[in-house]
Amino acid sequence: MSIEVLEESQSEVDARRLVRLGRFVLDRLRVHPQAELCIMLVDEETIAELNEKWMGSTGVTDVLAWPMDELRPGHVNDEPVEGVLGDLALCASVAQRQADEAREKGQTGYSLTDEVDLLTVHGILHLLGYDHADSEEHAEMFGLQARLLAEWQGVLSGASVE
Repeated sequence: MSIEVLEESQSEVDARRLVRLGRFVLDRLRVHPQAELCIMLVDEETIAELNEKWMGSTGVTDVLAWPMDELRPGHVNDEPVEGVLGDLALCASVAQRQADEAREKGQTGYSLTDEVDLLTVHGILHLLGYDHADSEEHAEMFGLQARLLAEWQGVLSGASVE
């Protein structure tokens, strides 16, 4: 599995952790081991430009996703399809503000790392075709996102995750 992290913002995000998290999520979702993913860490000016150019929206955002080969999660009895998963752009300064807001709302100990983990999983799910446009899609995507993040935390803490 090829996961490239491009640091274009001088953030304090741990690129090696992003690679490990990306591999973990793609393995859990049975994406082909030769799939390719690029994660770009960008500043607010860059994410705003990308948001306007590719999404038709104005202003900064936290994460953007561009699927390439329309890969989908594999199923137990299916062989995963090889290809390029796509690109993610993450804005660490927006993630930091969101982490600060979460702490202000009572999420004790919530950090930039926690928010970047969440945004990375969220972005990967978008690359795999998940969306949250309606309530049913939202429930499916956010349920899977929560499960993957809980499993990731279990791996980090040394717990056995089935």
